[in-house]
Amino acid sequence: MGVAYRMLGAFADAEDVVQDTWLRWSAADREQVRDARGYLVRITTRLSLDRLRQTQARREAYVGSWLPEPLATDLLGDTPPDSSERALLAESVTLAMLVVMESLSPLERAVFVLREAFGFPYAEIGAMLDRSEDAVRQLAGRARRHVTQRKPRYDVDTAAQRDITERFLEAAAGGDLEGLMALLAPDVDVISDAGGKAKAPRRVIEGADKTARIFLGRAGGIHEVPEPELVFREINGQPGLLLLSKGEPDTVMVPQLRDGLIARVFVIRNPDKLRGVRT
Repeated sequence: MGVAYRMLGAFADAEDVVQDTWLRWSAADREQVRDARGYLVRITTRLSLDRLRQTQARREAYVGSWLPEPLATDLLGDTPPDSSERALLAESVTLAMLVVMESLSPLERAVFVLREAFGFPYAEIGAMLDRSEDAVRQLAGRARRHVTQRKPRYDVDTAAQRDITERFLEAAAGGDLEGLMALLAPDVDVISDAGGKAKAPRRVIEGADKTARIFLGRAGGIHEVPEPELVFREINGQPGLLLLSKGEPDTVMVPQLRDGLIARVFVIRNPDKLRGVRT
């Protein structure tokens, strides 16, 4: 699931790939499989590549901004006990990183996920993708440079993120414009994904003043959501806010911090994309 989700950025598509992988595993001659993990990852990666190529045209025709499907991180089930490895896996699944990975070619993305997130050797990745080790090294280098150049610089202090997120919610819900402005970087922006199926800005909102007024307006309109409930969840490895309506997910918000201030807010409202955050 960890490989498929990082490859596709879509929880539902990743579930389908894992199900197809299981079906192939069930039909396989197990006595001929020397390395079960490598075999399963190979099938998952190839199926994910096929699915990624199929969905690219669909994403190009998407209404408004396209964002990855948010995921309650504990659903991935691939968090290791080692803290350094846990941090690496968490970074590879943040919304910001998945957005950057969208600009990679399918093969570059596969190599990046397998190498950078899961540490597979180049030769093993080559066998999975039917590419030479040298070709995989070139793909990995290209993908790494691309990600490094485009990757935004955000704070990674989880405690600080939780604190700022709580203050953000308190200020927005209380109609405190001054308090909200104090939490926002001057160049903050808001990227919303509703897919034309819910109310949300289709264009990126830029600047602290516009951002503050957008969230004061949304907070003031929470009473319009039937039986609203706001809860904190770990979304893609980071503190986030989940707005429930009658117990079902309505909106996910994930603030991104830079130098202790909110520099970007991801907002996902497309109901088709909220399966991965159900409580």
